[in-house]
Amino acid sequence: MTSGVTERDRAKADRHAAILHEAAALFAERGFSGVSLEDIGSAVGVSGPALYRHFANKQALLGAILVEVSERLLAGGRTVLAEHSEPADQLDAIIAFHVEFALRDADVIRVQDRDLASLADEDRHTVRRLQREYVEVWIGILASAHPGRDEDELRVRAHACFGLINSTPHSVRALRAPSGERDVGGILQSMARAALMS
Repeated sequence: MTSGVTERDRAKADRHAAILHEAAALFAERGFSGVSLEDIGSAVGVSGPALYRHFANKQALLGAILVEVSERLLAGGRTVLAEHSEPADQLDAIIAFHVEFALRDADVIRVQDRDLASLADEDRHTVRRLQREYVEVWIGILASAHPGRDEDELRVRAHACFGLINSTPHSVRALRAPSGERDVGGILQSMARAALMS
């Protein structure tokens, strides 16, 4: 019995992922307006026009990057809820998940911070909706960890924690060799937990 996935399908998926990765790196470095499809094509070894087989235009490519990462965050948050029942375990797990994301996808965070307004309206609404749902996962976990706390306060705590975790990888690139990345991750996890539980 086969999975129905052909070598051609896998190659196409790999090329799609490579395009998203290289585009995110270039957008993070130069900004959305400072990158052409030709630049992205060159980074992945194809002609600029060949990218149209994967994406309608550069704006659609930006949308794919930010929608996909928002979907991954929400899926990861829901996985934490499914795999952990105790509030303390949920909190530790979702902090660890978000720290891993921030260290792995710092370029995407930079792109969102700077270029969200360049998205097509539909993609921007989708990203905002997915992110709101992800925040609600955090608030649910924090409400269990802090029974009786006001939801507005929990929302402030969640967003402040995102600020702490998301901004740090930009300033610690020199430490992001494999051993340093683990150290940074541990520091971020302990600081985030201390801030959220204070």
